[in-house]
Amino acid sequence: MTTEELAKKRILITGAAGFIGYHLAKRLLACGGRVHGLDNLNAYYDVKLKRDRLAQLELYPDFSFTEGDLSVGETVEDVFRTFRPDIVVNLAAQAGVRYSIDHPREYIDSNIIGFFNILEACRHYHPEHLVYASSSSVYGNQQKTPFSTTDPVDHPISLYAATKKSDELMAYTYSHLYGIPATGLRFFTVYGPFGRPDMAYFKFALKIMKDEPIMIYNHGDMYRDFTYVDDIVTGIVSLLDHPPVKDGQGAAYKLYNIGNNKPERLMTFIETLEGVLGKEARKEYLPMQPGDVYQTYADTSELEKDFGFKPATPIRKGLEKFARWFRAYYGY
Repeated sequence: MTTEELAKKRILITGAAGFIGYHLAKRLLACGGRVHGLDNLNAYYDVKLKRDRLAQLELYPDFSFTEGDLSVGETVEDVFRTFRPDIVVNLAAQAGVRYSIDHPREYIDSNIIGFFNILEACRHYHPEHLVYASSSSVYGNQQKTPFSTTDPVDHPISLYAATKKSDELMAYTYSHLYGIPATGLRFFTVYGPFGRPDMAYFKFALKIMKDEPIMIYNHGDMYRDFTYVDDIVTGIVSLLDHPPVKDGQGAAYKLYNIGNNKPERLMTFIETLEGVLGKEARKEYLPMQPGDVYQTYADTSELEKDFGFKPATPIRKGLEKFARWFRAYYGY
């Protein structure tokens, strides 16, 4: 999408105060786009971090914002009626695998009812393209690698994963029935500045700097397809103005993995983080936790073929950028 094309588009980003939503909105605004954000600013993690992201976005005159919840249909309908988005990027969701074990209703409200409300609004207001967040969690403990979007994903091992798979099915159905062009993105362990404090790398950094022990599950024998946030945003932007065409069943629908295509061993990642922070962690080794998966590994060949997506940020460079932001933000 060129700068000229962006300037003509009205883009709605749900979860705009979230990690990926903030970085995407900032990129689009810097390119001349008009962005409206919708976020409920819930307290799943530090609300100050969300408000500080919003403060950065509000520096742009073409950014507007609604504080509201996706699970309230009237709120979603009002945003669509007022802003009339050309493109909708649904990133709002209740995240977290382990949190879903003890707080299941929040996942149903946000990820199922909330996404249903987005689909209904798209049905009535006809945006050119709906892009929505799925997750690598849908692959569960699949042994075949790398994970491909053609692989069966019928055995989720967390409610979070089940809701994300449900979103994919709902999006396909609405595309088939009502002609909504929809693209789903299965994200693979995104990291970077202004990230989510509930993510392992962020929690590790906080504990390392406070000289508190970090908990390492499965004794560090886990692999993650860590993907730097700028690479993720580049991938999203590349497809915004390219809605899928109809398949043989009449659905304009596409599903992509968006990741680094190079899983890193958890212990290697921790050692790199220790290096960029300049401090060694105190470590506590624990068994695998319920809902966790041993490995994530993205086959991103479809996204590369269709849009030239190719992550360009090595782990060390990405963690160096995160560490610089982290030290400045928290005063370490």
